[in-house]
Amino acid sequence: MLRFNKTAVLALLIATSSVFLLFQLYHYRQHVSQNGPHIFGRTVHLSGKDTQWQVVKKFMGLVHKYNMPVFLVDTASLGLLSQDSTLLRDSLVKEPHCTFLCTNRDVLTFALLNNLWKYDAGLVAAAEEKGFELLEVRGKDPRLVSMDDLSGNEIPLHFLFRLQGYVVHVVVLYERSGNYLWHGVLRLKPNMDRKFAPFRRLDYGRNAGAYDRPELVLTTLDGLDVRIPRNVSGFLTEYSQARFLECRYRDARSFFQLYPDDTSPEAMNFRMKAKALLHLAARILTELRVPFWLSSGTCLGWFRQCGIIPYSKDVDLGIWIKDYRHDITQAFQKAGLPLKHKFGKVEDSLELSFQGLDVKLDIFFFYEETDVVWNGGTQAKSGKKFKYVFPKFTLCWTELMDLKESLICQQIVSYFSLD
Repeated sequence: MLRFNKTAVLALLIATSSVFLLFQLYHYRQHVSQNGPHIFGRTVHLSGKDTQWQVVKKFMGLVHKYNMPVFLVDTASLGLLSQDSTLLRDSLVKEPHCTFLCTNRDVLTFALLNNLWKYDAGLVAAAEEKGFELLEVRGKDPRLVSMDDLSGNEIPLHFLFRLQGYVVHVVVLYERSGNYLWHGVLRLKPNMDRKFAPFRRLDYGRNAGAYDRPELVLTTLDGLDVRIPRNVSGFLTEYSQARFLECRYRDARSFFQLYPDDTSPEAMNFRMKAKALLHLAARILTELRVPFWLSSGTCLGWFRQCGIIPYSKDVDLGIWIKDYRHDITQAFQKAGLPLKHKFGKVEDSLELSFQGLDVKLDIFFFYEETDVVWNGGTQAKSGKKFKYVFPKFTLCWTELMDLKESLICQQIVSYFSLD
């Protein structure tokens, strides 16, 4: 009579059962991926996070298929990340689950680098195949708008992918001549569905925005490969100050119709030197990490005629007195701009003037009080002092002479009507 080794038989049974179980599990996962989760013929309703995760995974599938160079800019998701521990935390997650990409909001936001992507009309059909509804918002390309041509071509500004009550918002970033990235306002046309997305709760689109080009890193979030800014906290700080104000070319053209532009050789020479001085001053202050903005006549030139006033003979910048550094003067002199005048004191009416090549740079320091801000002014010949008082204002970005510049944004019209 044959004798069986009980241990061998038991091992064979365990191996056979394991193979059968793995086969069943594989078959079940294939079935779920095609038809959704079912138990005994009944559909299992996914939780909110699970549903959002499925939406995000489908969207990332589109991203990879169409080589869309997107990176995460969602403020809630980035707020959960720490640039020092992101990779460490990812390595500790053994089973993927939706933490960073599934926040308590029904919108997730990515940015698309337009210069690295060619628009593909097949994206719409592919999105619909995956069950998405797609809303594309277009607007005028400001890079092609000028006083000679106010029409401008329309370009994609925002894409919104909607599925099962969740929205993935894609903000398109364009390169501008000042070597920065820009996105436009999300402005719906009359025939668009105003209930397509919670537009008032979107992170981006209420205003145009301007950003320095971020360094990106590829990481793994919730089991998905996602690009994020390397300096997450720095990007979020930039987001809070990113509002961009376009020059009003139509108003500038109307101004020049009343007061023709000065195109004399002297005026053209001044503009060239003022542009060089402005670029140099911006570089120095940026290296010192001193925030500044266009002020006085230079700001008026941008506001009124989208350029430099040729008869002003100087360039004017503003700086908060709290950002004053004692090495500012040394930095400008080292760059070849000697100090011409110093008026006032740090605690009262400070003003610095540096001499460029036939163009003077005036830096006015602004002081904050409870309800107003002010800066001092001193007549060089008489020594007479003045105090210029303004309503409190915020700052935003613009472009002047191919340079991304900060300027007074809030109440800018009132700023000039005070004269």
